[in-house]
Amino acid sequence: MGLGDKFEAAKDKVSGSTKEAAGKATDNSELEGEGKAQKLKGKGKDAVESVKDTAKDAKGQAKGATGGADDTK
Repeated sequence: MGLGDKFEAAKDKVSGSTKEAAGKATDNSELEGEGKAQKLKGKGKDAVESVKDTAKDAKGQAKGATGGADDTK
């Protein structure tokens, strides 16, 4: 996961949590819902990047197991 991607995911999760808390404190269900959605968006970004990282790791391990040969072309 790139540093910029990590920052964006964290920003969405923190902003979402803040909006959700503000919505609860002010009894504003719309703001609370926006916060929950934004927090989920951040978690989704984390999940996507985690899958990408896992795929890169698997590709690297496969390349190492074949002595660096690239049979995927």
